[in-house]
Amino acid sequence: MSLLDRFERYPLTFGKTAIEHLPRLTEAVGAEVEFYAKREDCNSGLAFGGNKLRKLEYIMPDAIASGADTLVSIGGVQSNHTRMVAATAAKIGMKCVVIQEKWVPHYDAVYDRVGNIMMTRLMGADSRLVDDGFDIGIRKSWEDAIQSVKDAGGKPYAIPAGASVHKYGGLGYVGFAEEVAEQETKLGFKFDYIVVCVVTGSTQGGMIVGFAAQDRADRVIGIDASGTLDQTRAQVREIVDNAADLVGLGRRVRDDEIHINPDYAYPAYGVPSEETNDAIRLAAKTEAMMTDPVYEGKSMQGMIDLAKKGFFPKGSKVLYAHLGGAPALNGYSYYYRDG
Repeated sequence: MSLLDRFERYPLTFGKTAIEHLPRLTEAVGAEVEFYAKREDCNSGLAFGGNKLRKLEYIMPDAIASGADTLVSIGGVQSNHTRMVAATAAKIGMKCVVIQEKWVPHYDAVYDRVGNIMMTRLMGADSRLVDDGFDIGIRKSWEDAIQSVKDAGGKPYAIPAGASVHKYGGLGYVGFAEEVAEQETKLGFKFDYIVVCVVTGSTQGGMIVGFAAQDRADRVIGIDASGTLDQTRAQVREIVDNAADLVGLGRRVRDDEIHINPDYAYPAYGVPSEETNDAIRLAAKTEAMMTDPVYEGKSMQGMIDLAKKGFFPKGSKVLYAHLGGAPALNGYSYYYRDG
C-alpha cells in the first residue's frame, strides 16, 4: 500500500532508479563509511532526466485536466528544472515559456548558450532571459510571463521554481522513499543515512514525509546549496506540512526530523568553492559519476566532509541521492578546462 495510491501519475521516467555501490569513492574517502548512489540523474530519456521529472509526473495530470496549452515556469540561466519543464511540454505536446533569471554571479562567456539552456531552446521552449538575482520565492517575472500567455490568447499552467511550492510538488519524493524501502528489501540491508541537496525544497521535503512514514525522516541529511538557509528551511517546512497532509501521514513531522546542513553553500548559490570542485573531481575520477557545481557537487562535498569528520558512525551505509544537473558543467568550462 503506497501513500500515493490515490494520486494520478503521468509517466515521464523509466520507473525505479538504480542504486549503485560506490566502492572506489568509499575507498578514496577512507572514513569507514560505505557510499551508494541512487541514480535519479539516469531516470528518463527526456533530455537527460533528473529529479524534477519525478515531481512533474504528479503535476502533469492536473495540468492536462486544467485544459492548459502552455507550461510556464522559472529558474536560473542554467536551470535543470526549466530544462525538464521544456522536455515535459515537448513530450506531451504543450507549448512552454520559461523565465531564466540571473541567479548566479558567474560570467563564463558561453554561460547562457550551452548546457541546460541550449537544450531548453532546442526543445522549442520560449526561454526569456531576465536580469533579476537569486530568490527561491514567487517572482514577478514569472507572474508577468503567465499573464503574457493569457494576453496572447493561451491558457497557461503555472509551475513554480523547482516545482516545489506547487500543491503536488512533494509527492514524487514521497515515492522515492517508498522505492528505497522496496530496494532495501532486495539488497538485504537498510541505509543509515540519505544525503540530498536542497534549494527550493520539495525533493528533500517529499523524502522527509516518505521516510517519516518509515519512522526515519531524521536520517535524510539535506545539504543546502541556496545560501538562503532561513528561507529554504521555512519553505521545506511548508512543503513537508502540505505533503504530509495530502498523503494522510497522520501526524505532524517534528522539527528535529528536518535536517538541513548550511556548511557547504558558500561562496554563493551556483558558484562552486574549491572544495566543491575537488569533490566533483573525486566523484568523476573514482566512479565516472558526473556531478555539477550548482547542486550535486555541493552535496557530494558535504557527504565526503561529513564522513571524514565522523558525522556518520563507522560502518554506516550512506545513500547519495544523485539528482542530475551535469549539463550545467558546460557553463563552467573555465573551472574544469584542465580536468
